[in-house]
Amino acid sequence: MSTVITVQNLGKKYTISHQQREEYSSLRDVITNSAFSLGRKLIRPFRSSLEPLPLAPASEDFWALKDVNFEVKQGDRIGIIGRNGAGKSTLLKTLSRITEPTTGSIRIKGRVASLLEVGTGFHPELTGRENIFLNGAILGMRREEIRRKFDEIVDFAEIERFLDTPVKHYSSGMYVRLAFAVAAHLEPEILIVDEVLAVGDAQFQRKCLGKMEEVGQEGRTLLFVSHQLGAIQKICTHCFLLGDGTVQRSGKTSEVVEEYLSGCRPGTALASVRKGTGTVTFADFHVGEIDGKLKEQFFMGDTIYVYFSLAGRESLATIDVSLELRDVYGDSVAHISNEDDGAVISCKGEMRSDFCVAIPECSLAPKNYFISLWAGKLDETYDHLIDCIEITVLQGGILSRKNPYPEHMKCYVPSRWSEVNG
Repeated sequence: MSTVITVQNLGKKYTISHQQREEYSSLRDVITNSAFSLGRKLIRPFRSSLEPLPLAPASEDFWALKDVNFEVKQGDRIGIIGRNGAGKSTLLKTLSRITEPTTGSIRIKGRVASLLEVGTGFHPELTGRENIFLNGAILGMRREEIRRKFDEIVDFAEIERFLDTPVKHYSSGMYVRLAFAVAAHLEPEILIVDEVLAVGDAQFQRKCLGKMEEVGQEGRTLLFVSHQLGAIQKICTHCFLLGDGTVQRSGKTSEVVEEYLSGCRPGTALASVRKGTGTVTFADFHVGEIDGKLKEQFFMGDTIYVYFSLAGRESLATIDVSLELRDVYGDSVAHISNEDDGAVISCKGEMRSDFCVAIPECSLAPKNYFISLWAGKLDETYDHLIDCIEITVLQGGILSRKNPYPEHMKCYVPSRWSEVNG
């Protein structure tokens, strides 16, 4: 495959000003300071030793990108991930020629279509129909080519009713629908998509992700920035991890995502977020074996024991308690409640009550998971610990499969295999 994007020593610098906020001044102070300033200007020619004028606001240089180097081959599907402020959007704007680089060079071979942020690329006074033809012309397409794709774009965007309405009257969701449809269907050799898809509804997001997969299968190049790591895993074959304006890691998507998550995930039995009224709280919690001993790693098919203690400001005869298991991509894979088993959970006030939840024959796929704990009643949350416990499920145990399981598998389903004769 030929190289379609070459980036060498790319850097983008911004100047940040630090203006000091002036304190509140009374009318008397304003008049006095104005008179003093006027007097200083009048006597300036006659004095050589005036006090120095106020210094200009201090400023500093901020490098949003620095020394970025990479190549992208034709047909590559590249995911770009990293924390907020890592430089992801700046990189895409630079590649799209919206922002000029401060240092380095970018060489791009082929037509580029970009979908970066709501409002980019369309003229607000033009209708949806007119903007389709405008964007096609910008991409260098003939009018006949655009007409051939026109109906397909409108059907995908599902905004036929508003096609002759100026886009300034569109909602953000309608705008993104049309913008993505135009960018994806006008056959660019390189498609650049930022997190803007998060504006659309869930059904349209799935539609867009499917279209991006199709773009990659057609041999076109895709650069995709998203915090939805599941989507990155599904669509992209390679991944760049950005941090502090540099490419900290590049390679196979699963490996780069795992490295990124290893620096983000909370430790075992450490709550990252806690919410609730505090009427009842989880006083203690951990996972372990049947005898209560701590354990963090389990084989597929093992029984997982979750221990927790409750304490509160008052005694309550019944409490609803639930556990949610999420994978490293943030997707919920299981939800367990005491209502499923008909178990009664109560609180004895400040005296701790201890409980255990057994999850027999663990059917989770081999990877890391987070457990969240919730206690409450109906619409009231007493305590909610989000991602407070981390566990690892390993391949093996009671299962005999030797080959690794698919990366995107959520769970395994028990099966029995036999030969049927005749």
